[in-house]
Amino acid sequence: MRFVIIGAGRVGLRTARVLREEGHEVTLIESNTDIAERARTAGFEVIEGDGAHEATLEQAGVDEADAVGALTADLNVNFAACMIAKHHGCRTVMRIDEDYREEIYQKYADEVDEIVYPERLGAIGAKNALLGGSIRAIADIAQHLQVVLFTVTEESPMNGYTISEVALPAQARILAFGKEDVPMGIPLPDDSLETGDRLAVLADFSVLDEVRQLLVGQESAAVAMGGE
Repeated sequence: MRFVIIGAGRVGLRTARVLREEGHEVTLIESNTDIAERARTAGFEVIEGDGAHEATLEQAGVDEADAVGALTADLNVNFAACMIAKHHGCRTVMRIDEDYREEIYQKYADEVDEIVYPERLGAIGAKNALLGGSIRAIADIAQHLQVVLFTVTEESPMNGYTISEVALPAQARILAFGKEDVPMGIPLPDDSLETGDRLAVLADFSVLDEVRQLLVGQESAAVAMGGE
């Protein structure tokens, strides 16, 4: 596939490297001459210019691109680039660095195909490393939604119950289930929960603590909450 990445800084260049390693074609757009030169030294095709301008995107090949990633630290540039790319029929991915109010987030989310939060992704990895144990965040879906992987412990109130007997809060759903050391799959009502089994749960932040206590146990949940 062919991709255009706006921004050759920390996030953009790393993304471009991953795409290139997987065999895809990548063109970078960068307005800073020094950063652009570093990207060229790394072997990338770089267009120097403002990614918020249609002429720059056309020079980078937006007409032939499958997707455009607007990954600069400037939200306005990112949004403008995505709107231009959308007009050219590309999939659009926009970077946001800060946690905006829900109505602001929704304004952008409704206009692009995907929003990414580099700091959140990094924070998820750091939190998982610090916590260890039986609770691991997988991804932030929105400002108030997260997918979390829970491992059933001996102290779990649901240990020995079936999936159909697990009464999660209304703002939470089980997405996948796997027995210990077995790949995860679609949860079935008669699947029984035993120590070491894993459940991927989509939950609102407001009920995560309740879900933790239900699936992992009071003591483990308290430890996890202390790490956030």
